[in-house]
Amino acid sequence: MRAKKELGQHFLVDDNILGVIGRLAQLEEDDVVLEVGPGLGVLTTYLADRVAQVYAVELDPSLGPRLTERLAGRPNVELRFGDALALDLAEVAPGVRKLVSNLPYNIATPLIAESLDRLPDLELWTVMVQREVADRLFAAPSTKAYGAVSVLVQLVAERTGFHPVSRNAFRPRPNVDSALVAFRRSGLPPDFRRIKRVVEAAFSHRRKRLANSLELAGLTDRAHAEAAIALLGKQSNVRAEELAPPEFLQLAEALE
Repeated sequence: MRAKKELGQHFLVDDNILGVIGRLAQLEEDDVVLEVGPGLGVLTTYLADRVAQVYAVELDPSLGPRLTERLAGRPNVELRFGDALALDLAEVAPGVRKLVSNLPYNIATPLIAESLDRLPDLELWTVMVQREVADRLFAAPSTKAYGAVSVLVQLVAERTGFHPVSRNAFRPRPNVDSALVAFRRSGLPPDFRRIKRVVEAAFSHRRKRLANSLELAGLTDRAHAEAAIALLGKQSNVRAEELAPPEFLQLAEALE
């Protein structure tokens, strides 16, 4: 199969990495697992042989014949073709408790961010992503990697595992490093959608002051933003990357 660069396809071909995925995902016989981007089905078959149910979502229909052939004899796999960012994943994967995926590069960050509340019963994520994305998820404030996805993930989950992955584990060989990162849900703040809008607006103009960024994103006017920031005990020239994740909860409340 020829990988499609526009779909961010890099097929996992190294069986040795499967054991690492299984360990980080803490797979159990009664698990219900969602896999996004099964590709050639290497990870899908590994999961199917170890858990009760696998729901696999693949964007590329041309992979259908290969996937169908590989998954033959595994009735506990349900394959769905479509855009995971557009589908109602709660409907596609009823009862899902774990997301275990080699995520396509071009959807990894938005898919993770959306799964935090679109799949409220999801307990554990084990995802293969670009090393740069993996570093962002649990980056500390005031660092280059810290951004909106860092805040959102850290408000919902705690990291439980990390494993760098060689470029040779994929075909075609990517030009970037990858990593497996695992994290477990610790909670979901009330009205998470509103908090998400505040966080995304705050980082929408990263080099600008937080108040200006919130105004430019259309969330509120600058005077209101500055008043909310003052309630946090922050200076008016503070930038988004200087706020810790819990402070964004305070900011969202102050803006209300």
